[in-house]
Amino acid sequence: MAVPDSYWLTTLGCPKNQVDSDKLVGHLQAQGLAASPSPEQADLVVVNTCAFIEAAREESVDTVLALARARRPGARLVVTGCMAERYGDELARALPEVDLVAGFGVPVALSSKPSAGGVLPPSVSRFDLLELPRPPASAPWAYVKVAEGCDRRCGFCAIPSFRGKQRSREPASVLAEVDALGVREVVLVAQDLASYGRDLGRPRAIIDLIAAVAHEVDRVRLLYLYPSSLDDALVAAVLATEVPYFDLSLQHVSRPLLARMRRWGDGTRFLARIRAIRAREPEAALRSSFIVGYPGETEEDHDQLLAFLEDAQLDWAGFFAYSAEEGTWAAGLDGGVAPGLMAERMDECAELQDRITANRRAELVGRRIEVLVDAPGVGRSHREAPEIDGVVQLAGKLRVGELAQVVVTGSAGPDLEAEAILGSGAGLAPATFDAVAPARAAG
Repeated sequence: MAVPDSYWLTTLGCPKNQVDSDKLVGHLQAQGLAASPSPEQADLVVVNTCAFIEAAREESVDTVLALARARRPGARLVVTGCMAERYGDELARALPEVDLVAGFGVPVALSSKPSAGGVLPPSVSRFDLLELPRPPASAPWAYVKVAEGCDRRCGFCAIPSFRGKQRSREPASVLAEVDALGVREVVLVAQDLASYGRDLGRPRAIIDLIAAVAHEVDRVRLLYLYPSSLDDALVAAVLATEVPYFDLSLQHVSRPLLARMRRWGDGTRFLARIRAIRAREPEAALRSSFIVGYPGETEEDHDQLLAFLEDAQLDWAGFFAYSAEEGTWAAGLDGGVAPGLMAERMDECAELQDRITANRRAELVGRRIEVLVDAPGVGRSHREAPEIDGVVQLAGKLRVGELAQVVVTGSAGPDLEAEAILGSGAGLAPATFDAVAPARAAG
């Protein structure tokens, strides 16, 4: 029997990119290709790139070059994703090692024939990546992208320039994908999740969608909520799922700096919202991300951010050095922060937040919590988003895909240690999922 052609796909960047990769996997498998055990053995090597900031682009290029060296003779190398969409011809010229640069919706296949410049001509028929089917999940959780693009114009962000305006999926399409995945936890993602449905003329559609997905799976989690959209009704919808996890896109707390970012809010408003959430649900977990070194950031602004972190006691926070992105409003601003000072401020923020996170984790020792077993010996409670936050290291034999009650016995930085309470699991056939430990980004 003939051996089918094989593919290897490497994904870089955010959870939204991971969904795109899952859709590409479904597309490749529909063409008869099989997953390769390694890039060195694949007939087709695909890199789904990230272009959000300079560091992400550097990682994307380094990954492409490494895979170009590793692939076997005769294998095709295709670059897709955000860098391919944003830079197209320029990227193809800069990377002659690549056989094809394919932007969003461009077919990726062994038979794709690029033009002389390494990019498919405009006449090639495209597909809607957002609506492509995808294979069943190989883990007990999955990201589900509910919308593409963004209508906001934050000063630092180039995403609308290459992802386009917001385009929401119909609820029936989202629910069909959820049902086909066969998971216990769904993580809803979009660039502006709370605005889901506005382009369809249904400005509060996210609330109905949360409830509908919660009816289908045990856990619903939301990633990326703009603080200006987090009203009482949306908070209530999240709390009703019994997964009180709030990922708030704050970016900073200084009012003058946020105005320069073309963003709403300030530290006082953010703290009020955080305290209101915790008053309604003391077990709520909160995450955010912050830009350090945005043009015009002063020592006073930085001190405000440090004071906010101390007051807010967030469970998780990520910090990103400002990157001037071509075509964004901020790229022309004065008041640039020196790289050395930016790095110093980043270190101060990370050191403070690491201590806060470790303390909040230590406070859970001795508590009984429910975990979803992602892999042998590894689980997550409602406090941990997959691949982003810490994990719960599990002692005792718990099946992958099981929801189980455990007792926290220790903490180590962002991670917890716990022991199973016998007979507490909800149970799920372990053969349903591949027993592969999940990757995890630093929190």
